[in-house]
Amino acid sequence: MENKRNYVIDFDSTFTQVEALDILGEISLNGDKNKSEKLEELKSLTDRGMEGGLSFRESLVQRLKLLNAKKEHLQPLIDTLKTRISTSFVRNEAFFIENKEDIYIISNGFKEFIIPIVQELGLKADHVFANDFVFDEADNIISFNKDNVLSSNNGKVEQLKSMDLQGDVYVIGDGYTDYEIKAAGLANKFYAFTENVERDSVLQKADHITPSLDEFLYMHKMNKAISYPKNRIKVMLLENIHPDALKMLKNEGYNVSIYTGAMDEEELSEKIKDVSVLGIRSKTQLTKKVLDNANRLIAVGAFCIGTNQIDLEECLKKGVAVFNAPYSNTRSVVELAIGEIILLMRNLPDKISKMHDGNWDKSASNSFEIRGKKLGIVGYGNIGSQLSILAEAIGFDVYYYDLVEKLALGNATKCNSLEELLKNSDIVSLHVDGRKENKDLISEKQFKQMKKGVIFLNLSRGHVVEIEALQQNIESGKVRGAGIDVFPEEPKTNNDTFQSPLRNLPNVILTPHIGGSTEEAQVNIGNFVPGKIIDYINTGGTTNSVNFPNLQLPILENAHRLIHIHLNRPGIIAKINKILAAHDINIVGQYLKTNETIGYVITDIDKAYNTEVVKELKKIEHTIKFRVLY
Repeated sequence: MENKRNYVIDFDSTFTQVEALDILGEISLNGDKNKSEKLEELKSLTDRGMEGGLSFRESLVQRLKLLNAKKEHLQPLIDTLKTRISTSFVRNEAFFIENKEDIYIISNGFKEFIIPIVQELGLKADHVFANDFVFDEADNIISFNKDNVLSSNNGKVEQLKSMDLQGDVYVIGDGYTDYEIKAAGLANKFYAFTENVERDSVLQKADHITPSLDEFLYMHKMNKAISYPKNRIKVMLLENIHPDALKMLKNEGYNVSIYTGAMDEEELSEKIKDVSVLGIRSKTQLTKKVLDNANRLIAVGAFCIGTNQIDLEECLKKGVAVFNAPYSNTRSVVELAIGEIILLMRNLPDKISKMHDGNWDKSASNSFEIRGKKLGIVGYGNIGSQLSILAEAIGFDVYYYDLVEKLALGNATKCNSLEELLKNSDIVSLHVDGRKENKDLISEKQFKQMKKGVIFLNLSRGHVVEIEALQQNIESGKVRGAGIDVFPEEPKTNNDTFQSPLRNLPNVILTPHIGGSTEEAQVNIGNFVPGKIIDYINTGGTTNSVNFPNLQLPILENAHRLIHIHLNRPGIIAKINKILAAHDINIVGQYLKTNETIGYVITDIDKAYNTEVVKELKKIEHTIKFRVLY
């Protein structure tokens, strides 16, 4: 007979995303002129107590003294904590309901707020072991019950000893006091829970690090709430991707690691070997060599507009879906373009520089209004068209050129050739994509076609302008001013030196690829891209993928979903259906879309399948990837 299992779970920063006394401080210290300093001290005391750097009792005494809390503060605390239960705990509510007889909450926190919270997930009040507040006649919290063993140092160990649990004991927590239970020989294993907080001193003591409850349940073959082990999906985010993306992906249950800078080909080839999802911005090059090492890669998120840094065709051949954020930073780029045009038309970069050097150069020479000037927009996509609207609103005459037929917005004038646009424009602004054909789109030939004294902007891609030609035309005066945000070669990190022949040229604005780098844009991107990746993993939907056939799929209900990616060859779907029919499996829904390279088939079936079905589907000739959503 299998041994009885007992689950001992911590409360603060484990059952909930936060330390309850820190939240109580936010409530009780409201209006205190020293609130910020006291909250910072409160957090420090909490961390030192959890990491073992300060005795627990001393930490508790000092924290309660700082709080100045009353009984009336407890209900707002409970209301807040109910909204801050750990995401993976809520996701796996069935585990708590089914195992409530064997789950114990043992905490150095307080019963007054712990019991109402854990009951939200069906746990028993008499299985909560925690401290008790002591109140005075005016309902001020003045102390704690010092006779309660959990108020003492090593209190959790003593509590477990008194309970004398029979069978296996597994401890899940984030603090040093949780490790002490295992160290005392009272538990089979200690699992360091890192969904909400990571404490290095605790991680070093753990038998296993569990980034979410999903990981624990998966290891013990108990995971019923999720269709596949999300905790085994490793996500790697590079280049300072917005914290919202990290939060969304961690809340989904994925195992996420972050790196602030880009990686070169060699480093990325090594790091990507066990990665399922990669998130990058514009500096990281996802090459064939890197992809050849990406054995588990499912999806790539480009947290930017462009995808020319990604070998899209190779991703397609390997069954890796790529998603980007084509609209999220449009407004930010447009505002930068308009701002730079105004600065350059007024010759302000030079005037500003002179002022910082102490030179007072008050003059209207080479300083012009934008009203009535002809703005030529090369590339009339999301950014170019929005620039057109705003530019016209502030007085520009707008001209545009695009290889694809695009309807003019407002009073913009369509040009039939790039040469026509260049000859007529006072300002030329590039907003083209990064396709290989656009390399050196603007070179010496095109500069010769421009007006003398033209203002030139490139906020699109670095390789579309021949830099040496631009340099020579600035130095000759043909180009009176330039705003350049993108370059053929860019530093990989903020610590690397920027080198360019455009440095220190007159009336030139150089910016470090920040066209879309506003807080608003990064929030938009940080939410949009993870949403698409999560939808792809959860449903197989590929809406807005830049390389996969686009399929919008319904949420899976009462069925199993089989996802088959294959080279686009005749007869594949027939082979899939033949295998399912041979195993007497009925198809309740099927979706197919292809492009020149691959076919993407989603099949929903109404009954359980065996491993032999999966093996046969994977063996179909020309199969690239196959996965199952239960």
